[in-house]
Formats: sequence, C-alpha cells, structure tokens
Amino acid sequence: MSPFLSEFIGTFLLILLGNGVVANVVLHGTKGAQSGWIVITFGWAMAVFVAVFVAQDYSGAHINPAVTIGLALAGKFPWASVGPFIAAQLLGGALGATFVWLAYIHHYEKTADKGLKLATFCTNPQIRHSLANLFSEALGTFVLLFAVLFLTGPNLLAGDPSRPVGLGSLGALPVALVVFAIGLSLGGTTGYAINPARDLAPRLMHALLPISGKGSSHWDYAWIPVAGPLLGGALAAGAYLVIF
Repeated sequence: MSPFLSEFIGTFLLILLGNGVVANVVLHGTKGAQSGWIVITFGWAMAVFVAVFVAQDYSGAHINPAVTIGLALAGKFPWASVGPFIAAQLLGGALGATFVWLAYIHHYEKTADKGLKLATFCTNPQIRHSLANLFSEALGTFVLLFAVLFLTGPNLLAGDPSRPVGLGSLGALPVALVVFAIGLSLGGTTGYAINPARDLAPRLMHALLPISGKGSSHWDYAWIPVAGPLLGGALAAGAYLVIF
C-alpha cells in the first residue's frame, strides 16, 4: 500500500469511527443516545487505535496535518511528502464524514437540534472566545505531538535478529491512550479537534451534504481548529528540538 493510500484509509477510518461515536451519542433515537462524554472520548481513542494500526506500517500513520508538519519541523519527515500526505488526510476525512452521514441518515432526519447535527461533523466551543479556543486547540495538539515524538519502537531481538520483538498492532495503543487522555483532560472547552483534517474536511461535507435542517457550518470559527493544531504541533516540534 502506498503512503498516500495509507494516510487516506487511516484518516477515513479515524473520522468514520470518531464522528460515528459522536453521532451515536448525540443524534435522536440511536442505541447510544445520551451515553455521555466518556463514551465519546473512549470512542475517539479507539478510532485512533484502529486508524493507526491499519496505516502505521505503510505511512507511519500521521492521519493529521499537524503531526505531518510537526514531524517535518522536527526533522523526522521529508518536506517533499508533506503536501501529498495532507491531501490524502483531507480526502480521507471528507469520505469518513460522508459515510457517517449515510450510516445515520434517518437519525439526522429525526434530530431537531442543528448544533447536535454539526457536532457529528466538526467541533464548536462551549464558550466562544477566539484566543482561549485557539489556546485550547494548540495545547491539546502540543501534548499529542510531544508525546508522539517520545514514542519508540521495539528494540529487543529474539531468535531471528532481523525480527524485532514488539507488540504488533498493539503498538498503536499508546497513541490512542494519549488521545484518550487529551479528550478527558483538555477536551471540554472546544471538543479537542487537535487535527485540521478531523475538523476542516468534515465541516466542508456538512456544508455540502443535503442534511435536513442542518443550520450553519460556522465557518467563522473554522480557522481555529486548523490554526490551533498547526501552532501546537510546531511548538511541540520546537520544544523537542530544544531538549535534544
């Protein structure tokens, strides 16, 4: 599988399962209706786990433009590949959001609250304050990328010295746990986009898809879950370089 396809599939799975759990919790008449924040944060963490273990062997499973740019700034990823990776992530996010809508289409029709419909696509702050919201997104992404930069692969050898001893697909679990921690601790202000592809591409699909009574896509806010994660990722890369 090519790195481009890997990032596309990984981000598709991330948004399908991540926005899918939001839809299950907030839309009217679902089996998981009103099951709460813990279900959403845990569901997003498991979405990250699935996306990372599918994509990690082929592209490194960035599935996030802030991670891609942050790794490039830290000297751990070639700048020539940044554009194709981000394009794949945005396309995968758009398709994932579309499939969530298709999966829950009748529940969208039964849900009157426009804000809840929007929440199944993208983020919106509990209290609108541009500087505070930007800080929240930057801080959450700083934690994400800073932790990712400290993740290491298996380095023990057994039997065949060409085959490292590791956890296999369970190696994706640390990243999922980092996202779980961010959601529980820092996600209550803005809904922790911490990923431009997670917010921008689905927001665009919210604007384009024929969703009954959907309301505004809030493009006046849309720059924050893009700029905040990019800023946080860049600061994490800078901090990592200063330390090492």
